[in-house]
Amino acid sequence: MDAWDPSYGASYEGADGGEGPASPSSAQVDTDVEIPAAEWAPIDVSPSVRRPDVVFLVDGVRRNDAGLWTAEEDGTSYAGLAASYAAGVVRCDLGRGQAELVGAKVGRGLFTASPTASDVQAGTVRYTVHRIEGAGEASKLPSAVQPSLTALEIDISSEARAVGSDGADLLVVDGPLRNRRQLPRTIGYVKTQQKQYLPGALTPVVTSLRPGQRTPVFHLGTVWGGWSWYLRLPGGSGAPWSGIVRVECSPDLAPDEAIELAELSSATLPRFASASYKDPRAPQNLVPIAGLERRLRTMLGDARFLHRALTKATALTR
Repeated sequence: MDAWDPSYGASYEGADGGEGPASPSSAQVDTDVEIPAAEWAPIDVSPSVRRPDVVFLVDGVRRNDAGLWTAEEDGTSYAGLAASYAAGVVRCDLGRGQAELVGAKVGRGLFTASPTASDVQAGTVRYTVHRIEGAGEASKLPSAVQPSLTALEIDISSEARAVGSDGADLLVVDGPLRNRRQLPRTIGYVKTQQKQYLPGALTPVVTSLRPGQRTPVFHLGTVWGGWSWYLRLPGGSGAPWSGIVRVECSPDLAPDEAIELAELSSATLPRFASASYKDPRAPQNLVPIAGLERRLRTMLGDARFLHRALTKATALTR
């Protein structure tokens, strides 16, 4: 039985037979980066790896507070979304055994394609207008929030490192890197597997990983692609893909730099793995990330209060 709570979906979107991610990726994959594909095998942490003393973990949350419609002078209307989002950074000092929240910010926005919409003041909270291109269909508005959340994550990551870095830290981003690839010494941590990137012949290497082991580094030729590898965390159920995460780093790095980050990840991430009695998404939902998510969701404020305030604010403008 998979330790991952099924109310969260699945740790991978697999076929009925549990063979792993079922959706094949169209990305061009180079599996000969670190080791020729014919020689692939699980890789243990090298004894020569110097584990970072400081690890930053960054994550963000978002919430849709209300759907809105504008009334234009020509009689047309545009869909709008009032959303709240927050990002935070946890600094883990592994030498001292301490973890602390070193940065957190909340943003709120009104996302719409309306050419006339302005900021909405809902009580003491202001939703700043973010004008998006295109028709702005209501179903597409939630995805328009992500760039603002990503920008917030980048800002607080840079600020946290400016005051709390030892120059040899590691930054772990919860989720794919995407346009955060310019951040130095940074890896993206993907805890749910939706695509099958590797050829079928190499899948047994992934499923045979023991806790703390990783696959060789491979390269994904996609728009947001780059260097990537799989890693198994401790605490899984023993099912083939239980505890498997995919880690990635910037395509702008040289192969040797990507391999170095892969080594650091397998030496560092397993110690943050959660346990099933603590987290329903164990072991993939890292302990500092889980605590950060709870803190950030509290910072978003009471959803019911904000909905009432938005209802009142928009009623006054009609």
